Amino acid sequence: MTPRADSGQEQEPGDLPGRRSDHGTVPGPRSRPGAAVSGRERVARAALTRVMEPGDERGGRWLRECGAVELMRRITTRDGTAEQLSRMTPKRLDGYRLRAENVDPERDLATVAALGGRFVCPGELEWPSQLDDLGDSRPIGLWVRGPRDLRLWALRSVAVVGARACTPYGSHMAASLGSGLAELGWVVVSGAAFGVDGAAHRGALAAGGATMAVLACGVDVAYPRGHAELIGRMVEQGLVVGELPPSDHPTRSRFVLRNRVIAALTRGTVVVEAQYRSGSLVTARCAQRLGRFTMGVPGPATSGLSAGVHELLRGEGVLVTDAAEVAELVGDIGELAPPRHGPVHPRDLLDAVSARVLDALPSRGAASGRDVARAAGTGADEALGRLYELHSLGFVERDGDGWRLTPRPTCNGDARRGGT
Repeated sequence: MTPRADSGQEQEPGDLPGRRSDHGTVPGPRSRPGAAVSGRERVARAALTRVMEPGDERGGRWLRECGAVELMRRITTRDGTAEQLSRMTPKRLDGYRLRAENVDPERDLATVAALGGRFVCPGELEWPSQLDDLGDSRPIGLWVRGPRDLRLWALRSVAVVGARACTPYGSHMAASLGSGLAELGWVVVSGAAFGVDGAAHRGALAAGGATMAVLACGVDVAYPRGHAELIGRMVEQGLVVGELPPSDHPTRSRFVLRNRVIAALTRGTVVVEAQYRSGSLVTARCAQRLGRFTMGVPGPATSGLSAGVHELLRGEGVLVTDAAEVAELVGDIGELAPPRHGPVHPRDLLDAVSARVLDALPSRGAASGRDVARAAGTGADEALGRLYELHSLGFVERDGDGWRLTPRPTCNGDARRGGT
């Protein structure tokens, strides 16, 4: 199933549900979708993905001030221009220059191209412009593998994240959300980690739907190794994206910084099982700061793996239990979850007077019509008429001159008769 990313009019990030117009910070550059990116700009940005760490706000500010080509020139030459950048300390500049010594962006671009991938820059047609909401911490560019259009898929996407060491309940709920969202035409985004992430990806794939992984390493690296097959399937059928250049390895900080991309890329984030200290809660809090929807799947009150989710739900998080409820929250007008109610019993279909007459009959033995009328608060004729109606429906039966409840059916009996 292909996502309904192009259903209706395409939305820019300002049209995304729940997005705030003012984040209270100095805004970063806004992408111009479809703008041409020069070859020099692309090469410079590819080089900067090796020079700067993901989420480097100071580096992002310098990139915004002078552009990728000029920033790389200042870093790699010693003409004193790099020192003129605001707050560019000698220590930071030395770190950039040390990394820039062995940078070969043409090789990186060729490596990813040989794998059928590409490097997407801000402002290009495929760039998801909602990432610009990250301001100066937005990605320098994204390395992408997979046949799908990143921008179109991101327009109708939901993040499903949670604990790596999840319980069977958490795995079941993540897979159920993944498959349900995929069937509703949503792209399921997660981090390809063990536990909830993997279950959500597999659920979407099992439903023949769309799923995207955001990695904390190079897109040519299968991490974790146990998910090599899963990541390979997403490369073939969906998308695998990341900020880091080919062959780069993940670190603890890179996992945390990766989460901001997941939060900004999607319309909302669902957390399935998370402890108080959890990277999944980092994703949810980032989504809240960006004005995206944050949701949580409740678990047992005694489960430490659900403690973080419950804390989220005590704040701005919205409780959800299935894909329809998620789609109702993040989707367009009219995408409503079906009404929920308990089972309907035959007694529920009786009008008020008939229900009172039925309740007036004793649980054991029989009662006369006059006794039933007295207990039900009706006239004798009214009670008699209702008793005959209830008899035709199988609720009561005659017992000599009186009336009694129809005995409850045994196994495989007529469920209509005496059903309560």
